[in-house]
Formats: sequence, structure tokens, C-alpha cells
Amino acid sequence: MAKPILDDELWVLIEPFLPQPKSRRSRYPRRKPLDDRALLTGILLILQTGLRWDQLPREMGCGMSCWRCLRDWQAAGVWDRLHEVLLAKLREADRIDWSRVVVDSSSIRAVGAGQKRDRILQTARPGSKHHLITEAQGIPLAVILTGANRHDVTQLHALVDAIPPIAGKRGRPLSKPRIVQGDRGYDYDKYRRPLHAAGIATEIARRGQPHCSGLGKTRWVVERTISWLHNFRRLRIRFERLAFIHEAFMKLACCIICWRKLKTHFVNAC
Repeated sequence: MAKPILDDELWVLIEPFLPQPKSRRSRYPRRKPLDDRALLTGILLILQTGLRWDQLPREMGCGMSCWRCLRDWQAAGVWDRLHEVLLAKLREADRIDWSRVVVDSSSIRAVGAGQKRDRILQTARPGSKHHLITEAQGIPLAVILTGANRHDVTQLHALVDAIPPIAGKRGRPLSKPRIVQGDRGYDYDKYRRPLHAAGIATEIARRGQPHCSGLGKTRWVVERTISWLHNFRRLRIRFERLAFIHEAFMKLACCIICWRKLKTHFVNAC
């Protein structure tokens, strides 16, 4: 039996966050209402395989409706709320390591024109950049999309601010990290000082120093998570003209990574 694209347990978590679909009978009286689970399955198929929207199998019966649902669900904040729930469940299972957070970014090629695309330095190709922050084990906490020519450090504060409150245990939710780690691309005192003023320590390699800082032993987890993101073929090359559609794919991919981590914990516990 083929492995299902959408797990039943994950669907139970997602379904309450989906907005009520608009009635189609007044405009299309003969059309049956579309099934949200089938639409989400089509979206996941696009994310994992990199297919074009019009290449979805006809037997799924959704086609471009998947694109419209992805747009509407992104606008409704479905993936942000799902991400918070999954992070809370991971913390409840003691899978969140809050000893530090790690930041990094990766440039990807972008096809065509659109928002948040820049010419990649030293090339004529347009591109975008994925900025990511993870906890100490590589679980994604937040992701930001910019043009490829935006320097990594310009998104440092935005990434820290984008970390959602992580509940799951009694007391205050986790929100402010203790330590931020990064490579030499983040070595600017101008960006360090506001973090220090907020009570957040930094461990960032210094520019011009030999490669012996030792941060690679702990910072590699964010590079692994970036490779996990790019295992979703739709994220390897940006085809979307509209930035928020690509951002929706990015956030959905982060949710899937968190869900896989949660499933692994349950399997090991059994």
C-alpha cells in the first residue's frame, strides 16, 4: 500500500484551523463542494514533487482550486497557528532544546519576475533567499523570504522577533531565546547590541579570524534543516510570482518537519 501523503493525525490538527469555504451553489449550482482534505492533499503533492498546478492528477478533482485554497489559508494564518500547535506539542514532549537558537540562510534561483526577487550577486539570474532560525536540535522556529541580494544579517532581528510563543508546559510560553548563534555573515556589532540590550547573548564567528571558532559543532543543525526544506522540491526553485504563495509553501514545509519530529518521538516512545 502506498504511503499516504496526509496523515490522519495531522489532518485532525489542521482541520479546525481551516476557514469555512464560501458557498459555490449560487454561482455554480451543479458543482459539488470541494473536500478540504483533498485540496490539502493536492497542495502537499505540489510541495513534495514540484509539479505545476495544472499537472495535478485529474482524478483528484481539484486542480487550480488547490492554489486558491493555499492563498486563502495563508491569508487566514492557518500555517502559523498549526506551527504554534506543533511546537507546543514538541515542547510538551520535551523535544524543544531552548539552550540556543541558530540562524542561517540559503539562496535559491527564481524563475520569472515577481515580488522579493533580486539578481543574485555576480550572476544575471534572479533569485530569492530563505532565512531560517531553529532551536538547538534543528526544529524550525521561523522562516522569512527576501530577495537574494538581502544580506543575511539584515534579517537577524526579524527572525528572532518572528519566533512564536511556544506553550506546551505550565508557566510562560517560550519566546525570547537565551543565545543566538550564527556564522560570519552575522558578525556586525550594530546588530549584536540590540540583542544584548534585550538580554540575548550572541555566539557569532568573527570575520577575518581563522576557522577555529568551534561553532560548527553546534551550528550545523540549521544547515541540515535547510537541506530538509529543500528536500521539498517546490522550494528548490521559486516558480511563484506572488511572494506570499512561496511563503505559504515555506511555512507548510516547516510544519511538516515539526510533525515528522513529533511522530518520531511517539514511535521511539512506544
